[in-house]
Amino acid sequence: MAKNESAIFVLCEPRISESNLSPKRSMGPKSGPEYEFVANPKSITRLCSRDEAERAAALEELTQEVLTCVGLDRPDSAKLDKNTLLHLLRVSQSCPIQEVRERAAQLLQTAQERGVDIPHAVASGPSAFIPTKEILEEGPDHEVLMEAFLSLGRLDHVTTMIALHPDYLSCFLRTQHALLELDGPLPRAWRHYIFIMAAARHQCSYLVQQHIAGFLEAGGEESWLGGVEHAHAKLHCLHTLNKLLAHRPWLITQQHIQELVCPGAESRWSLAELIHAVVLMTHAHSLSSFVWGCGLNPEPDHSGGYAFHPPSPNHLLRRPHSPAHEDGRSDLVDGGMEVELLMRRMVELQQQEEECSQEEMLTRFERERSESIPTAVVRGAASDLVLRFVEDPEFSYEDFAPRGEQSPSTMRAQDYSWEDHGFSLVNRLLPDMGQLLEEKFQVVSGMTYHRMAMHEGVDTHTLRKALWNYIHCLYGIRYDDYDYGEVNVLLERSLKVFVKTMACHPEQTTARVYHSFWRHFRHSEKVHANLIVMEARLQAALLYTLRAITHYMR
Repeated sequence: MAKNESAIFVLCEPRISESNLSPKRSMGPKSGPEYEFVANPKSITRLCSRDEAERAAALEELTQEVLTCVGLDRPDSAKLDKNTLLHLLRVSQSCPIQEVRERAAQLLQTAQERGVDIPHAVASGPSAFIPTKEILEEGPDHEVLMEAFLSLGRLDHVTTMIALHPDYLSCFLRTQHALLELDGPLPRAWRHYIFIMAAARHQCSYLVQQHIAGFLEAGGEESWLGGVEHAHAKLHCLHTLNKLLAHRPWLITQQHIQELVCPGAESRWSLAELIHAVVLMTHAHSLSSFVWGCGLNPEPDHSGGYAFHPPSPNHLLRRPHSPAHEDGRSDLVDGGMEVELLMRRMVELQQQEEECSQEEMLTRFERERSESIPTAVVRGAASDLVLRFVEDPEFSYEDFAPRGEQSPSTMRAQDYSWEDHGFSLVNRLLPDMGQLLEEKFQVVSGMTYHRMAMHEGVDTHTLRKALWNYIHCLYGIRYDDYDYGEVNVLLERSLKVFVKTMACHPEQTTARVYHSFWRHFRHSEKVHANLIVMEARLQAALLYTLRAITHYMR
């Protein structure tokens, strides 16, 4: 794929005013009123049109508006609005349409030549862990990005990374669109606010900022963004369920459901509303894991994603939540031997005929569940932008079965599973959502390209299954018919550290943790692993809540 076709684009509506030139108040005396030019929102929306002629007309209209503004030299001259500048920066960095991208860059350069202080992107690509050049070498396909752009009116770093796996991207986008946009029991603005609350549990400022924009676009009350205490009391009541879903879902009981939905409850939730909120929260929690696991950079219009001074030539984006400078490859050894060993183990397991007793299977499960796997360094405090949406910030993940302590009862998949119980309950209370989730689970677990690192024609089924079941094991879910000895054989310790960090402490994921496992694998294969972690984590948290709802309904 050509480099100039590789970029991605996040389209957020600019600040809308009654006219393109709107007076701006100033505290100090001025010789005349100061004006800020705000791009016509219709021009920006039309840039996403499927009609090529309409896109061209919209681009020309935006061009003329900007050039007229920067060409003004009257004493009462207009200035380019900051949001308009950031919009141009986004387009110049990431629009998949080359002509539009280049025109935006030219407009910024013209504005700078006329004395306008323009923003510069802090990062050069979607990921702080994966070099942009390597992303381009492995995909994503330009047609896939273009279709997503035209369908959604926006593309972001999440979409770019997932687009490495187009089959999964399509079902992911359908599910997210249904959760946030289609008819349902919750108002659109509330859906984005719940997403904000959930993403904040994992200090994911990327998603928090993204859904603040969505909340305002959906007509949400700006005062609610001051913190959860300013939101509707009904949303505030989700606090306990949100933190348990994010960190210890096995503690969710029938009592938590009853407190929200029983007739006498204050700010009562209907079961349909609650299921919608639960799926939104689990989606946001797991997507936060993906954002951290891929080391996603802020979007160019996000706080931390731009600066009004050019970055130095040797600039590296160094942020508390994406330490790209932690390379982790300095001690790289011959990973080829590791790949060969893993392939040999996979073949041996597939050919193995020996069956273990149920007692031995249980012993192996308990061994995996209680294994001590350290996670990365603990991050510093999150920003105020995130913390204002978090109550009880000290509450976090604890091992399901700490050594030497009494653990909660294991959830046996034979007693409560997605296929036999959860799917039908979700579909009954939130029509079609069960089917959308099922499609995602099936695609991500069955997705294969029959290759592994430098080898082709490889059956990776046992490896994918071991990943999925290991994540469920961390969450206390056991499959009686699965030999957990396979997890120990197939998942090296560095991979276990990454998986546990990403699934349980995603905000602690570092570049060193990312680069330490599967060192000779393609980045697209690591992204595939991230998708498995994301979906397995989502299903595990969902199962505990659905089981509690089932018990309440009996």
